Amino acid sequence: MKRILEKANTHKLIGKVFNRETVSYVICGFLTTLVNFISYESLYRLGMPNLTANWMAWVIAVTFAYLVNKWGVFRSRSSSARDELVKIVKFYGARLVSLGVEQAGLLVFVEILGVYRWLVKGSLTVIVIVLNYLFSKLYIFDKKKSKRI
Repeated sequence: MKRILEKANTHKLIGKVFNRETVSYVICGFLTTLVNFISYESLYRLGMPNLTANWMAWVIAVTFAYLVNKWGVFRSRSSSARDELVKIVKFYGARLVSLGVEQAGLLVFVEILGVYRWLVKGSLTVIVIVLNYLFSKLYIFDKKKSKRI
């Protein structure tokens, strides 16, 4: 009987980690990363300076991420234009926080400590994706808060 309960608890945990929302978030995160890289490279090849191309690619990617997260991942609906504006401000604000985490990590580990940049970038990408998911799930597209508004 104990084994059956342990198996049931394991299945519940797996179901909480691997569900429609988390799988679609990973897919949308991958697509957002592609949008960012393609936008950056396209803008750079059009002659924009590196930092300008990077900033504009970030805006394009975050805008894309907002749309796919709102509709495809969290299936969030807004009751008013004000409610939607609040979500947009929260989303961009949270993304600025995670961008700051990434920039700080790159500065410390690559520039100061000399760790291989792709190892740091890859590790930070995982951290940023988890942070962005938590911000989106608990703060931006919180279904409980949306129902109260």
